[in-house]
Amino acid sequence: MTSAPVDLARRLIEIDSTNPGLIPGAAGETAIADFVARWLAEHGFTVSRIGRDADRPTIVGIAGGTGGGRSLMLNGHLDTVGTATYRGDGLAAELRDGRLYGRGAFDMKGGLAAILVGAARAVEMGLSGDVIVTLVADEEFGSQGTEDALALYSADAAIVAEPSGLELTVAHRGFAWFELEIAGLAAHGSMPEQGVDAIAHAGRVLRALDALRERLESRPAHPYVGRGTVRVSTIAGGVDAATVAPSCTLTIERRFLPGETVDHVEGELRDSLAGVLGEHESGAVSTLRRIVARGAFEAHPESTIVAEVANAARDVLGSEAVRRGEPFWTDAGLIAEAGIPCVIIGVDGGGAHADEEWATTSSIDQLAQIIERTTVAFCE
Repeated sequence: MTSAPVDLARRLIEIDSTNPGLIPGAAGETAIADFVARWLAEHGFTVSRIGRDADRPTIVGIAGGTGGGRSLMLNGHLDTVGTATYRGDGLAAELRDGRLYGRGAFDMKGGLAAILVGAARAVEMGLSGDVIVTLVADEEFGSQGTEDALALYSADAAIVAEPSGLELTVAHRGFAWFELEIAGLAAHGSMPEQGVDAIAHAGRVLRALDALRERLESRPAHPYVGRGTVRVSTIAGGVDAATVAPSCTLTIERRFLPGETVDHVEGELRDSLAGVLGEHESGAVSTLRRIVARGAFEAHPESTIVAEVANAARDVLGSEAVRRGEPFWTDAGLIAEAGIPCVIIGVDGGGAHADEEWATTSSIDQLAQIIERTTVAFCE
């Protein structure tokens, strides 16, 4: 089984691991989990297969140290989005002009390969601390795999190898999705005064959300992730052109900043909608419920793991590593919530979830070197 990072990334891309939470009946993580479990075992790791769903396995490989050193968790996800819209064969793993193409090349099988090779090289040197490789299921949908891993394992620090252009991602926004249901009263469209128009009430909701959006945009920007946002992502209501709408449902997305909690964000949303929630003078009745929420992430500026990754990146790349933030959410949010200091660094490329995806071969090799150097420095 190859230990060359790019060759390994190609082999991983060739294994379909489309998340069945996104596409019912898709391949899932079983085949790729089998592959990485064998790879880790052949390179001296003690391998465990965990997860609440036997068909959606997460692989944990541990190389125990000699004692006295710090432990490091290396986290990456096995699943990808689908290939239905991919231009050409998303599983072909083609090499062209210094780029590796295929579904997952960027997000994040290039990073997986770098984790495996970097960790194995570091362990060969004989470390004092433990190296814990968590290759997880379901990051693209519900983050079930990282939740399962964190229920069983901890570490002194972690690296998440999400794609970052070989820059250090030290912050990202959190998100919360809410569903707002409006109950009205149907009536003949020629006599709307006899009904309660749920869609008209939705207009009041939209105006209240516009006011919240303006307040968010007026606040100071976070240095890495900007400002929070609020928007309606879906809206559905009414039954036909001749009937006053008896119901309307809106899905609301709120993206929020490090330092803001999910409960604070929900409370702020409810306060902003206070005039339209519950029973309104129009007769409409509105209820709000949280669907799912994930906290924001921010690394401590003086974190040891951030410093070690920055040092390794400087040595490998020949220049100081850029620090950045991301607007989207990653499993680093869960790892930080578990009390494990972490940082994100991943390959360079593009096309995540798009019709063509690629990573530079040089960045896959360089990331493996950065992970190797960081692991040796941190675990010693």
